[in-house]
Amino acid sequence: MTAPHERERTGPLCDGKVMLVTGAGRGIGRAVAALAASEGARLAIVDAGVDLEGGGHDPGVVEALAADLRAAGSEVESFDDDVGSPEVIDRVVGRTLERFGRIDGVVHAAGIWVDRSVLRTTPEIVDRAVAVQLGAAFSLVRSAGQAMVDGKEGGSVVLFSGPSAFFGARGHAAMAAAQAGVVALVRSAALELRRHKVRVNAICPTARTRQTESLPTFAAIDEASMSPAHVAAVAVFLLSGLAEEVHGEAIGVAGARTYAIRPRETTGAFGPKGPLQPREVLGAWGDVLKP
Repeated sequence: MTAPHERERTGPLCDGKVMLVTGAGRGIGRAVAALAASEGARLAIVDAGVDLEGGGHDPGVVEALAADLRAAGSEVESFDDDVGSPEVIDRVVGRTLERFGRIDGVVHAAGIWVDRSVLRTTPEIVDRAVAVQLGAAFSLVRSAGQAMVDGKEGGSVVLFSGPSAFFGARGHAAMAAAQAGVVALVRSAALELRRHKVRVNAICPTARTRQTESLPTFAAIDEASMSPAHVAAVAVFLLSGLAEEVHGEAIGVAGARTYAIRPRETTGAFGPKGPLQPREVLGAWGDVLKP
């Protein structure tokens, strides 16, 4: 008998698998859902149809995608819930299990866009960014991850973060803080869940979406060269058995470039007679920073 990952090298990558995708109504989430469906996935899609900063509610956004996918022959369960609370995540996971009997993969692409200096970022904005990006990610790992463990067949969780989690970005402190938390969650959860054959990884995209299209970065870049489709291809790879040995990675995708983002330590400096004292730290600072 051919192993599942061997079949996926030639057949549909997600044949019969159940994938739960948040933020599925637009942008990268929509591209992931559409590609997974074309690769044979059965889908639970979630999108509240909010505005860029997470306000409002438009159920038509997710309903439009669901209609398109069903018209193409896919099995779809849709939810217009706001994922910013653990209760919503638990309910969506529960209803997905009721409909399909299993969950094989999760993609958390829901997020909000905050462009404010750190001094003008209110506690409410921080709470919203953390709830949607990090809180929902944690709830999905816990709730869907438990379903995968109980099912004894493993699975894949793909959480979206961003380059600002590693490098920072002006005006994006709230998002960067939440995204950095996602990376830390991925690293830790991957260590814990690997023995259950549950893989947890992050994608840090640079892509032209409704959130980013006004940025100077994309002003002179062709729309098709850094598209959600580039990111979706990597996400579906991570969902599939082709990535069965990929655990705890933060993968950057910027158009045709796919790369790993990893933390590093310098060799550092050592005190001559015990701990470095404050003035000694200054003198050794070059060695502290030297690769």
